[in-house]
Amino acid sequence: MLRTSTCGELRKDDCGKEVILCGWIQRMRDLGGMTFIDLRDHYGIAQLAFSIELNKELYEKAKTFGREYVIKVSGTVIERSNKNPNIPTGEIEIIVNSLELLNSSDNVPFTIEDETDGGEELRMKYRYLDIRRNIVRNNLILRHRMAFEARSFLNQLDFVEVETPVLIKSTPEGARDFLVPSRMNAGQFYALPQSPQTFKQLLMIGGFDRYFQLVKCFRDEDFRADRQPEFTQIDCEMSFITKKDIFEIFEGLIRHLFIKLKGIKPDDFLVQSYHDAMKYYGTDKPDLRFGMRLVELNDIVKGKGFRVFDDAEMVAGIKVEQCAAYTRKQIDELTEWVKRPQIGGKGLVYVKINTDGTIRSSIDKFYSEDELRKCADAFNADEGDLLLIMAGDKAATRKALGELRLEMGSRLELRDPGKFKCLWIEDFPLLEWDEETKRYYAMHHPFTSPLEEDIPKLGTDLANVRANAYDLVINGVEIGGGSIRIHDKKMQEKMFEVLGMSKEEAYKQFGFLMEAFRYGAPPHGGIALGFDRLVALFAGTDSIRDVIAFPKNNAGRDIMIDSPAPIDEAQLKELHLKLYVKK
Repeated sequence: MLRTSTCGELRKDDCGKEVILCGWIQRMRDLGGMTFIDLRDHYGIAQLAFSIELNKELYEKAKTFGREYVIKVSGTVIERSNKNPNIPTGEIEIIVNSLELLNSSDNVPFTIEDETDGGEELRMKYRYLDIRRNIVRNNLILRHRMAFEARSFLNQLDFVEVETPVLIKSTPEGARDFLVPSRMNAGQFYALPQSPQTFKQLLMIGGFDRYFQLVKCFRDEDFRADRQPEFTQIDCEMSFITKKDIFEIFEGLIRHLFIKLKGIKPDDFLVQSYHDAMKYYGTDKPDLRFGMRLVELNDIVKGKGFRVFDDAEMVAGIKVEQCAAYTRKQIDELTEWVKRPQIGGKGLVYVKINTDGTIRSSIDKFYSEDELRKCADAFNADEGDLLLIMAGDKAATRKALGELRLEMGSRLELRDPGKFKCLWIEDFPLLEWDEETKRYYAMHHPFTSPLEEDIPKLGTDLANVRANAYDLVINGVEIGGGSIRIHDKKMQEKMFEVLGMSKEEAYKQFGFLMEAFRYGAPPHGGIALGFDRLVALFAGTDSIRDVIAFPKNNAGRDIMIDSPAPIDEAQLKELHLKLYVKK
């Protein structure tokens, strides 16, 4: 090793030691006769001291260096006279007696500090510099520790990690595939896996009892803060289990991670049906750190001559406690907020239950005070509370109110980042209707089993068939999802039929799985946890880009290496592809 110690390990007990350190210059301070350098490495920061009285040559040499120069020093550890309580090494400094330049640095495009002056795009372009910042490095270390702890926990429960293929077959169901042309098979393509779904089912048919994998998956879809074109899952499958077993084991995993990585034990996991989640929160991933549940008002407000309500499929609202003092300007601002295209609201009605006992509303001329009090009673509203009401199509109104609920929770600081509420959502619809293509699609995937009591509905009432599926939600973030799988060949054929696939098409796409079902497939099920989202949750960030070493931007580009990029004509010919010409 070039060094005897790291920059983050020295303490007061080390005073008097002769040490050798290596690292990057974080910052320099020249106090006239004394120069101080903060030297940074992976482990922390140590202060170096250069004195013109003790060694003029070293003092002058140090002054010629700049930020992010890589240096090696040797010296003596002494106690600092001006201590820094903000860093672990703040009680010591090193009086340098030798200094070696290992590499110089150009001026960096942004400061390598926790509070940097670089924007996200600039930092992504120079991600290797961004990683030098504590906040990014610590996120990546957290990611490493979480992967280690997850593997350790699952290993203790006899899960076996098995790698599944990355070059697979494209299938029409699900999100859009990334395709890889085959040089050896002209005109044919591999797909990058959206998940190892069929392979982990085949492992169960192969007699493996418990499988897991920290696996890269790929989806060619629109990107946002919690999506990347490539992402990582903790992917698991088990044989001879029920939904209850899945809940028990993976609640254990989440508790283990919270205890080991955050030193806290989360509250008991709640369970809620998809139907109730949509009814009371307007979303299938509700944030339960605060209340403000949706209340439906159709029976109270319809038929009173107010056409906005009379013509609506649904009228519903939320109660915002002790906010009746909101001004007209504040409510107008909220109204404009819900009208944004991404929210989709058409307007906002308010009812104020004032502290003096009176009720005021934006619809006073249509409703008497008694009728408004009935609305207040539906919410169990108290004096000082504010009701925010919306109307329209049921699905759109629930969605908009769900977004408004989250916005008010954020504005009122009810979404405590130090509080964690874990929730299972179950009994999803097995199928969802697509109006454009006039057909049903699998809400999760075509291998999800229907609830046993709903199987008779597969021939008569497809819209109301529930899936034996479940999602894990923490603080309003969908962390993962899974299901009990179909393991019967006839049931799988029926599912493909319901999805509008002919028998020939189904066997063309999934014949390998149907063939495997002929040889004794066990009952099995599993779950996939979004590893990036889980790390982001623990790190306290809203963007998974913050916990990925080399992420892509919102356009799916890696702006550091400039990818994706064109390839030359010779490569295209070798892959049997025509040159793409932009018109």
